[in-house]
Amino acid sequence: MTDRAGIIGTGGVAGMGIYDGSEDDIGDDPEPASHAGGYDRNEDVDLVAVADIDEDALDRFGRAWGIPEDGRYLGHEAMLEATDLDIVSVCTPSMLHREHVEDVATAGDPDVIWCEKPVACSVTDAESMVETCDSERVELVVNHSQRFLRQNQAVREAVRDGLVGEVQSMTSGSPMELLRVGTHVVDFSLYLLDARAELVAGHVTGANQAAEHLTDDNVDDAATGGFFTLDTGTFVTYDGTARRDVSMFHHRINGTEGRLVRAEDGWRYWDSSGGDHEEKEPPTGDHDDSHRQSFDNAVAHAVDLVEGRAENVSSGADATETIEVLVGFYASHHTGGRVSVPLDRPLKDVTITSW
Repeated sequence: MTDRAGIIGTGGVAGMGIYDGSEDDIGDDPEPASHAGGYDRNEDVDLVAVADIDEDALDRFGRAWGIPEDGRYLGHEAMLEATDLDIVSVCTPSMLHREHVEDVATAGDPDVIWCEKPVACSVTDAESMVETCDSERVELVVNHSQRFLRQNQAVREAVRDGLVGEVQSMTSGSPMELLRVGTHVVDFSLYLLDARAELVAGHVTGANQAAEHLTDDNVDDAATGGFFTLDTGTFVTYDGTARRDVSMFHHRINGTEGRLVRAEDGWRYWDSSGGDHEEKEPPTGDHDDSHRQSFDNAVAHAVDLVEGRAENVSSGADATETIEVLVGFYASHHTGGRVSVPLDRPLKDVTITSW
C-alpha cells in the first residue's frame, strides 16, 4: 500500500526549481531536487494533490508533475477538505508556515507534515506549530536538508563516538541570507554537536541578494554573521555575509584529538591524537550527498515515520531551537548586546520577515 502525498505551494522547492530568481522566471520543466521530485522517485508514495492560490502556477505545476486536474486545488483548504493524505508538504513562504501547518494538522489529519525551512519567522509561531502538531499527533518534519544526508549522519555519529575528542569549537558558513539559507548551517551545527545554544551575538549587514527582484521593502532576512556558545561549552561561529557566487556551505570542527573539515569537495579528517596532524579517511562512508539525494532521503524518512519505523530526525522542536539562534542574531545586532537562549517574551515574538 502506497502513502498519499499532497503539496501546498507550487514554487521552486516544491518542484519547479527557481531558488534565487523571481517566480516570473519559472518555466514549465520540473525540478528533480524538490519535494515533488522526492515523492516521484519513491515507489511507496503517490503525489496525488497540489494546492496554490495562483491558478496559472497551479496548472503549470500539475502539468509538469502529471497531477490530473481533479488533483489540483485552488487554495489549501479545498485540498484538505477533499482529500485524505498521509504526508503533506508545506512549501509556501515562511511567513505563512504557521497558518498552513496548523491548518493541515487540524483539518487534514495526515501522519506527517514536511515543512520547508525555516520552520517559522518567530519563535512564538514555531512553538505554536509544535504544540498543535503534538496535540493532533502529527509528526512535523522540517526540511533542514543537512540532517538527511548520510555522510553528515555518519560524521555526527563519529563525533559522538569521540573521533576528534572533546569538541572545542566549530566554524561554519554559507551564502546569504540567514533565514533563507543560513538556517541550514546553524541547524546543522546544533545537530552535529547534539547541543543547544545558550548565548548568541550577531551582526546583520542588511544585504539581501535574493530580494533584488522583490518589490516588498519589508523583508528583513539578510546577510548575517555571529557566534553562539552551546550548553556543552563549545564555541560556534557562523559567517553568512557573502554572496552565492563567492561562498558555499562549509564547516570546521576542532577537537582535542583531531579536526573535521567540510568544503566543496566533501569531508576531510585529520587525526592529532598522536601529536601530529595526520590526514586519514573521513568517517563518511560511500554515500551520495547530492542536493537531490537529500529530498529522496527526506521522503524515505517521512514514509518510515508514517509506518512507525523511525524517530523524527528533523523535528519541529529541533527547528525551534534553530530559529531561537537566528532571532538571537537579530536581537543582538539591534540591541548591541548578547542574547541568552532559550528566548523569553518579548523576544519570542520578534518576527524576521522572509519568504
